[in-house]
Amino acid sequence: MRNLLRDERSWVVLVLALAAFIPVLAPMLDSPATVGLATRIAIYAIAASSLNLLLGQGGLVSFGHAAYFGLGGYVVGILYAHYISEEPFLGFIPGSNDLLVTMPLAILVGGIGAAIIGALSLRTAGVQFIMITLAFAQMLFFLFVSLKTYGGDDGLAIRRVAPMLGMNLRDPATLYWLCLGLLAFWLFLMDRIARSRFGRILAGVRQGERRMAAIGVRTYPYKLVAFVIAGMGAAMAGALMVNYARFVSPDMMHWTKSGELMVMVILGGLGTLLGPVLGAAALVGLEYTLAGLTEHWQFILGPILVVIVLFARGGLMGAVRRIAGRRLPHEAQPLPPGELPLGELPSGELPREPARHG
Repeated sequence: MRNLLRDERSWVVLVLALAAFIPVLAPMLDSPATVGLATRIAIYAIAASSLNLLLGQGGLVSFGHAAYFGLGGYVVGILYAHYISEEPFLGFIPGSNDLLVTMPLAILVGGIGAAIIGALSLRTAGVQFIMITLAFAQMLFFLFVSLKTYGGDDGLAIRRVAPMLGMNLRDPATLYWLCLGLLAFWLFLMDRIARSRFGRILAGVRQGERRMAAIGVRTYPYKLVAFVIAGMGAAMAGALMVNYARFVSPDMMHWTKSGELMVMVILGGLGTLLGPVLGAAALVGLEYTLAGLTEHWQFILGPILVVIVLFARGGLMGAVRRIAGRRLPHEAQPLPPGELPLGELPSGELPREPARHG
């Protein structure tokens, strides 16, 4: 049992399994608002986990990740504003406001936006990369502020929640289970990526991009693909958030939202699978609790976050590992042959690719 709990994937399964019972336990505890709070946590966990692919795995500090979160949300809002058909076409093709239509379109638009921004941003590095991602996000923010057709700065209200496969997503429990299922799928995808050759190359980029280039690996395509995948994940979370809140506004892509996502990743634990989920739960939970105590809750939240970052090595996931008896990565004991920690490269080994000449 002790060895089982040392595996981060086991922790993920345990947390998701326990979270699935929240809609059942909330009415018993006379706390129906808990389901809505858990839904927000699941949605933000998807967005934070997508940023973790860049920040934790690849060491790419993107300060404009909320741009794709907002793009996904506006796809749902714009489709609702122009096409609100919920009736299946020919009896089996989903209507234009069906989640099976709006969600893939949101993911596609988020991926295209990430590909365009990433193709330009990834030609820079360091502070320049951070600032150019921030600049692109703010450009999109001000673009949607200027679009009065879609509410401008006031945003756009959505009065109907998109259905999906006959499910009533107006029911908070149904929407929560959908978001939790998509979170489970996204974490599974992130785990497979981290343990693949692609993930090891991203880890190599984080540890030393020049060294990767010296052995013949062209890092730019890998970073761009990671950028696109992360943008698609953030757009999916944005589409879910709009269906949950029934409202979309330019604030979804403001730089402060990017900062919140970055705090979730750092708070939970960089480069870990469960860390972004714990970070999202901690930040959203603290905001909800402190806002109920005082309107000046930010003055309390700030010092709490500083204390956690300063004294919790490896974030909340680092604390969980220590409680479970597992040492941190730099203190880890040798692992069995073929087994790798999440996102790490074996000592002295880097993924190789034939050198390209000319």
